[in-house]
Amino acid sequence: MSKGTRALTRRTLLVGGGAVLGAGLVVGLGAEPAVFGRPPDAPPPGPDILNDASGLSPVKVARHVTVSDSGDAALAALRRELGDAKSAGRPFIASAARHSMGAQSLAHEGTAVTLHQNAAEIDTANELYRVPAGARWIEVIRRLDAAGWSPTVMQSNNDFGVASTFCVNAHGWPVAHGPFGSTVRSLRLLTASGEVVECSREREADLFRATMGGYGLTGVILDLDVAMTRNMLLQPRFETMPAAEFGTRFIEAAKDPVVRMAYGRLDVTLSSFFEEALLVSYRPASEEGTLPEAVGSGFLSRASRYVFREQVGSDAVKSLRWGIETRVAPKLYGGATRNSLLNEPVATLDDGDPSRTDILHEYFVPPERFADFVAACREVIPSSYQDLLNITLRFVADDPDSLLRYATGPRIAAVMLFSQEMSLRAEQDMDRMTRELIERVLALGGTYYLPYRPHATPDQFRRAYPDHARFAAFKRSVDPALTFRSPFWDRYLAEDAAT
Repeated sequence: MSKGTRALTRRTLLVGGGAVLGAGLVVGLGAEPAVFGRPPDAPPPGPDILNDASGLSPVKVARHVTVSDSGDAALAALRRELGDAKSAGRPFIASAARHSMGAQSLAHEGTAVTLHQNAAEIDTANELYRVPAGARWIEVIRRLDAAGWSPTVMQSNNDFGVASTFCVNAHGWPVAHGPFGSTVRSLRLLTASGEVVECSREREADLFRATMGGYGLTGVILDLDVAMTRNMLLQPRFETMPAAEFGTRFIEAAKDPVVRMAYGRLDVTLSSFFEEALLVSYRPASEEGTLPEAVGSGFLSRASRYVFREQVGSDAVKSLRWGIETRVAPKLYGGATRNSLLNEPVATLDDGDPSRTDILHEYFVPPERFADFVAACREVIPSSYQDLLNITLRFVADDPDSLLRYATGPRIAAVMLFSQEMSLRAEQDMDRMTRELIERVLALGGTYYLPYRPHATPDQFRRAYPDHARFAAFKRSVDPALTFRSPFWDRYLAEDAAT
């Protein structure tokens, strides 16, 4: 079936599927917004409607401002906006790129602040860098790379804001590290009272722990001091294996002191779904000399986008892509610097189809239960209406700090990318499938990640994050008027705060 025929079929299915979701819909991760449709109870498209990367979270805000200053100027602007919101009784939330997928970075009838700052100061003596909250990772890599350094941990793409990474406590793929928060030494936070508080594991530790993975509900981060490591040239090693064996082999690689970065993939071809795994591990290259400048988004990455997008609705293309990854890529990919491997934008895999959107899931599985996780996914996902294009597997060490923590021990993080039709029936099917996957993962002693679609039931959230009531009580103690608020708070934590 040709691409044009597939596109026509999707539109036909949309009409038959019921009401179309979203207003001001974002086509895909990192794409520009395009109005596609809205449910009957959604506000009409307009300048006061904001959305996130899902394209399925239209939220009417009272005010949206961008803060691009740093230092005292940024603080003054944030204090002014926060004071205005409090006087008007509006909720307030700050974010950067809004790559969340369930309105976690938005505020109904509230003030939404977008932080976009580009600066980074390097403290070589202490192996730290200081960044304003809205600095994007691409800027951090550029500054550190010029000085021979690299972020110890960052998200797998460079489009996101650094403080947002802390607020969702995202992880990366350097091993054997925990989430990004494990590398943050201290930060400054603007609280609901307008006070600036410096916090770390030693000072205002409770506030530090609640802000890490706290989704902006404790205050607005102003800047952070973060650990860095030396940049280096790395050489990849590719290994294929039965998927059921991946958990054991991945942990062995993560514990190997020579291995510096590692990730895995599973075959998503329906005819051989999750039967085979690929493990890619990086070790220091033997060559010495001057490191090349960090690039990222090389020709192979850009070219792979076309194959990646042609997977929608095509098992043949999924099989082709798996063959490229397991048999062709090992012959083409050579050494690369640590920073070049990290310096990849989400936009590389943008979806250009306005009838679909990219939806992420992420599950954190005990390594010893990974084979059971594979079996559960083989039962649940192919029987759904959803089209899984990719699953990337990463290692995450134990997180002893954050209250809403997803890694209560070493975990294999399974990041899934689905191409979802923008229709009511597709959203309902995604809701059903997500809840079933969450239930299976909970039964294995794992959990799910919170920045994505809010399909988990409140009961599932509470079982996955047993310190939820403790977090809500602490948030209420530092923000009694509940100024910092979002639909995420309203759905999952407001009831805790009221009790």
